[in-house]
Amino acid sequence: MTSKMLLQVHDELIFEVPVQEKQHLQQLVYEEMSSAMALDVTLKVEGKWGETWGEME
Repeated sequence: MTSKMLLQVHDELIFEVPVQEKQHLQQLVYEEMSSAMALDVTLKVEGKWGETWGEME
């Protein structure tokens, strides 16, 4: 896997991801972030994709 996390801004993670790794990284990040801590509430994890960070706003 060659994807890279570029930036964390508050509750957002910004990655650079080759198209062929998109699905795998999405699943990996979802699993890791939704189980990062043992809590009594469910952590909501969402993902967006785009060519630039500006497309995500």
